[in-house]
Amino acid sequence: MTGTRHVPVMLDRCLGLLAPALAEPGAVVVDCTLGLGGHSEALLTTFPAARLVALDRDKEALRLSGERLAPFGDRATLVHAVYDELPDVLDRLGIPRVQGVLFDLGVSSMQLDEAERGFAYAQDAPLDMRMDQSAGMSAAEVLNTYPPGELVRILRAYGEEKQAKRIVSAIVRERAVEPFTDSARLVELIRDALPQAAKRTGGNPAKRTFQALRIEVNGELSSVEAAVPAAVASLAVGGRIAVLAYHSLEDRLVKQVFAAGAANTAPPGLPVVPERYQPRLRLLTRGAELPTEEEVADNRRAAPARLRGAERIREDVR
Repeated sequence: MTGTRHVPVMLDRCLGLLAPALAEPGAVVVDCTLGLGGHSEALLTTFPAARLVALDRDKEALRLSGERLAPFGDRATLVHAVYDELPDVLDRLGIPRVQGVLFDLGVSSMQLDEAERGFAYAQDAPLDMRMDQSAGMSAAEVLNTYPPGELVRILRAYGEEKQAKRIVSAIVRERAVEPFTDSARLVELIRDALPQAAKRTGGNPAKRTFQALRIEVNGELSSVEAAVPAAVASLAVGGRIAVLAYHSLEDRLVKQVFAAGAANTAPPGLPVVPERYQPRLRLLTRGAELPTEEEVADNRRAAPARLRGAERIREDVR
């Protein structure tokens, strides 16, 4: 069941980036975004000496991927956690350092494919959008309770929606008549609120609003902001990290963390740079790598993917 609907994005390139760090017996690789287990299954198969720790906040994803990874026995440890909880997870498992980390950010195929989760704007469903349905506010609660100014901020910051004020005015007017419960009504409202010119570009006009709500509901950017530096800190020297991002906001955060780690932080003018100022990371990708045309043709969800990789080359020196 899982194999037919989940095609891991940029799989071969992710494996290639991590490979030099995962060949030795006892290597630990963390899949911070397990989803349906496609990347994890490939990691365990490709690197038979490696042990996997995999995190996901979605209990249904953990159940399904647990079935998929069962043949690997105790080589795979699956944990119900958000990826910014990585340091706590490793601490509980008694793992001081790891050799590889993979992030495949954004929404999993399962969450998009199951209408009742409310992630997809192309089909009517309850406005939920929580990756962990056992915690937090749903998208409907955000729409129905947030002050107008806060909704405008979210749509602008997380959806890069130029028409945020116009959309929020319509939302506030409509929610006073009847609270929002389903996605079709929101999609219709957005279509009606936008000027004709805005509807002619960029695909479904609801796309940016849905992205913004999803990011807000799941605290995605704040999680990424905390998780990527924590993952870099968990790497042993020679360890490698690969991150797949699907929109510019996530990718910018990843780029900033990697650039900071790869930078010389010495004050200008020093004739010799002390070790504590030397870079901790070596970048493995030139900018962000994109999927090939063939991959996008095979898997349309790969289209917006941006892949960055880095290697830990030294310890922090205080």
